[in-house]
Amino acid sequence: MEDDAPFDRASRRTAAIEWWTRLDCRAPTPQEREAFVLWLTRDPANRETFEKVCRIWGDLEGLRPLIDEIEVRPPRRTRHVRVTGGLAALAFALLSYVYFDEAWIMLWAQVRTGVAETQMVQLADGSRIELGPRSAISLDFDEGKRNVTLLRGEAWFDVAPDADRPFSVLIARGSVTALGTSFDISTTGERTEVTVAQHRVRVMSGGPAIIVDEGEQSAFGPGVAAVDPYRVQVDHVTAWRRGKLIFDDRPLTEVVSVLGHYLRGYILVLDPSIRERRVSGVFDAAEPMAAISAIEKALGLRALNLGYLVVLTG
Repeated sequence: MEDDAPFDRASRRTAAIEWWTRLDCRAPTPQEREAFVLWLTRDPANRETFEKVCRIWGDLEGLRPLIDEIEVRPPRRTRHVRVTGGLAALAFALLSYVYFDEAWIMLWAQVRTGVAETQMVQLADGSRIELGPRSAISLDFDEGKRNVTLLRGEAWFDVAPDADRPFSVLIARGSVTALGTSFDISTTGERTEVTVAQHRVRVMSGGPAIIVDEGEQSAFGPGVAAVDPYRVQVDHVTAWRRGKLIFDDRPLTEVVSVLGHYLRGYILVLDPSIRERRVSGVFDAAEPMAAISAIEKALGLRALNLGYLVVLTG
C-alpha cells in the first residue's frame, strides 16, 4: 500500500463508535472522560469522525457540549427505554458507516471472501493463498516482484521459490517477505500477527527487520514495531483452515473480533471492564453463536441478541 490512510480511517471509526456508545448509554467515569478528551484532541480527524458517528444517530446536538467545552462533567443520562432502542438503532448506524469500508474493499480487492467463507487462490507462479472469512487481497506481480496486499482479514501463504522475484505481503504499517516458506498473517483490530509454519520470513514494521523462524510468531501494530519472535503452536493459530477456532488465554475483544468473521452481523462489547477478560477454548467456526453462548456462561456475561447485532455486557 502507498499509505495507511484507509486502515487509519477504519480504526478511527471503530474508536468513534465505541465512544459514542459509552457516552450515550451511561455517564462515563472520570477516567473514561479524561481518556475521551485525550482521544478527541489528539487528532482533528478524531473529532470529525466522532461528529459523523453522532450525525448518523441524529443526536449530535445532545453530545456537542461535551465536544465543544471539553469539561469534566457527565453527559445527560438516558432512559432505559431509549438505551434499549438505541442499541437496535446502532446496528443500522454501524451498517451505514461500515458500508464505506466495504465500498473501498470492493474497489481495490481482486479476491475477497464473505462471512464464514474461505477460498483457495492458485497464483500463476505456483504459490497458493488461502483466504480466511471476511478477508481481501490485491496482487501486484511483474518481472521483478511478487507483491500481495492483505487489505483485511487473515490468509495462509504457501510460496513457490523464485530467487529473482521476492514474494512480499504488504499490510498496514508493515510488510512480510518470504524466505522460502509457508506462513499465516492475521489482522485483528489494529494488531497484526505473523506466524511461520515452514522456514522463515522477514518482517518490517517501523523498526529493524525481524527474522521469524519456523514455529515462531511476531506481532506489530500502531506505534509498535514488530516484536522479537516467540514460540507458538502453529496448529492452534491455523485451526481456522480446519474449521476450528482455538483461543489460549486471549482477551475477549480479540476473540469477539475473530468470531465476527463468522457471524452475519456485528458483536459489540459495551462494558470496558470486561474487554480484557481472558478466553480459552476450542470452538466450531460454523457455530459462532454457540461460541458466544459458551463464553457468556464461562465469564458470567450477558449477551443481548438484537438480530444483526449482539451486545455483550458484564
